[in-house]
Amino acid sequence: MERKILWAPWRGEYVSGNRERDCIFCPPKDEPSPEERPILYLDDKTMVMLNKFPYNTGHLLISPIRHIAFLEELTEEELLAMMKIAQISLKILKEVLRPDGFNVGFNLGKIAGAGYPEHIHLQIVPRWEGDVNFLCILDDIRLASHHYLKVYELLKPHFENLPKGGER
Repeated sequence: MERKILWAPWRGEYVSGNRERDCIFCPPKDEPSPEERPILYLDDKTMVMLNKFPYNTGHLLISPIRHIAFLEELTEEELLAMMKIAQISLKILKEVLRPDGFNVGFNLGKIAGAGYPEHIHLQIVPRWEGDVNFLCILDDIRLASHHYLKVYELLKPHFENLPKGGER
């Protein structure tokens, strides 16, 4: 039986444990490149970033600016801001990537799968009919149809012109 290999070289950084020392969900001091941190949107309450190690193409991470770990610690204003930018993000993903559906949710705590349990974040994962969900079951394999930087280039113009703050 011939062995087949699915190459995903961008995941090497993740599986090797070479993660950023600083919290990826806290606003950067300097404007990082998309290769360092693919931030699509940033205001005084929220940040939207592409996942560099996605479960699927277009996997977004939405976080509050404030460094907190638990959902119950969010203020009403932060919670509303996150949900509003999640709605906008879903509209943009529908328009640009045309998925058939989405998984949207929080992984709260390390045991629940949170990669950064110290800073709460909402995940939006686009899904397509017949996508590769079974690969995750067979092994720790993810298959993204486009490199995250290509998806960043497609999505960034849609996020750039959004009003900042509560003027959504």
